[in-house]
Amino acid sequence: MSLIILGLTAVGVWSSLATVKAESPNLEVSFLDVGQGDATLIETVGGVKVLIDGGPNAGVLRELASELELFDTEIDMVIGTHPDTDHIGGLVDVFERYEVGHVLMTENEGDSPAALAYARAAEDEGAPITMARGGQLWQLDAGTTLEVLFPETNPSQMESNASSIVMKLTYGDTSFMFTGDSPKRIEEYLVLTEGENLEADVLKIGHHGSRTSTSELFLDEVNPSFAVISAEQDSRYGHPHVEVTDLLFNQRVEMLSTAVEGTIVMVSDGQSVRVKQ
Repeated sequence: MSLIILGLTAVGVWSSLATVKAESPNLEVSFLDVGQGDATLIETVGGVKVLIDGGPNAGVLRELASELELFDTEIDMVIGTHPDTDHIGGLVDVFERYEVGHVLMTENEGDSPAALAYARAAEDEGAPITMARGGQLWQLDAGTTLEVLFPETNPSQMESNASSIVMKLTYGDTSFMFTGDSPKRIEEYLVLTEGENLEADVLKIGHHGSRTSTSELFLDEVNPSFAVISAEQDSRYGHPHVEVTDLLFNQRVEMLSTAVEGTIVMVSDGQSVRVKQ
């Protein structure tokens, strides 16, 4: 199996290390319950596996084990949206447990022990590393693409949250938006630069439901049917903030939270998206 990247910023083909599992008629996107953090597993119809972020610690391994087949020890791509511990802390353990085919990250570097360990582990994995740029279009399989919307340039001098990789996953007529911890100013910049391309069925709410993300302007443009919040129960930061939950309620967006539901699995047949029961 191969992953293909197309677009203005880079063109190439890289072989992944994954073996194809039994094909499914559906795309599955699992928002993993990793407490106060983010981790999302994408499994395409053709069996390609992409992990976006890994939560704060090794707890991500338990969640991955519950979603993947028993002897499945390969992940095609790992993406670290930005170097905050609650997003990349568990990726160190992922690199130790799984054979990773490709790494997507940015030049933005943190100085925390977790960020330093993540940078070393990504390098030691030996997989190709690509720096994310707006315009990259990853062909995951024949019917599924992952498009990078942000950052457009080297974000090494940006504040960590603002440097988050923003991506849109598309399968058939359905799509998912992932924003890391992008603040409102980045969301509103994307409204200006991407416009209708932001529309998606599912929005992974930025920054765990903090009031610093999910501007009304951005939510209007994405116009999701579902919004997923990844946060711990009784979050010490008060996530999700009432400003965000009220906005989602007023916009009639169905809100799902890992703090309430645990791991949330969403299924797409290419025409519609539903929550897997």
